[in-house]
Amino acid sequence: MTEPGTLGIGHFLGQSDAVGKTLLAILLLMSVTSWVLIATKGLTSFFRKRRSEAFLSFFWNATSLDEVHAEITTHGVREPFAHLTAHSMHAKAHHAKYGAAKLAEAGSEQEFLTRTIKKVLDEETMQLESGLTLLATIGATAPFVGLFGTVWGVYHALVAIGMSGAGTLDKVAGPVGEALIMTGLGLAVAIPAVMAYNWLARSNRVLTAKLDAFAFELMSFLTLGQTLRQGAEPAANVHAMPARAGH
Repeated sequence: MTEPGTLGIGHFLGQSDAVGKTLLAILLLMSVTSWVLIATKGLTSFFRKRRSEAFLSFFWNATSLDEVHAEITTHGVREPFAHLTAHSMHAKAHHAKYGAAKLAEAGSEQEFLTRTIKKVLDEETMQLESGLTLLATIGATAPFVGLFGTVWGVYHALVAIGMSGAGTLDKVAGPVGEALIMTGLGLAVAIPAVMAYNWLARSNRVLTAKLDAFAFELMSFLTLGQTLRQGAEPAANVHAMPARAGH
């Protein structure tokens, strides 16, 4: 009979067969993968946010596009907003110099800029979402891997009862303990993965919305030479003039 002091997690896992050990290895691999993704994506998101805020502050306080271009040339592109700005400015300059020299450059300058901006937005969206599918898969499947281990442990408990003819504690403690541990491990792997996925997905949605809004204003600035905020003031005055004339 097993001593009570030896009934630890290691004892229960040591009694598992090849299937149980394989499931345990899968759960450990899932856990390591998810935490690597969480750490990598989390740090990347943190630094991306700081750099984006710094670039946007510089962009809207710059005196000209030449100053923005010089900043990008000097420090390079390290976040989505600078990436979008650099490609848009290059597309504008390229179309002004060479025109529609290729099929990909066909159309007016505004159409070419629109296609360039859309391409950059798609690239940034794909980069933001990289790794999230794997994280979501781990969060969705880890509980079921643990559940399979639980079913396998209960199966061994029933076999032990059938072979001994008596459901004593020493016969079922090992398999049942293994089953409970596998359930706990499955949840321990899944919960952080699901929470991290929801956090990263929301962070990406917020950044994508800001990037879309910036792209709209950047497009207006490059084509009209002014921002939407500047362009909205004359329109407001036009609507106000008839009201004052009526008085």
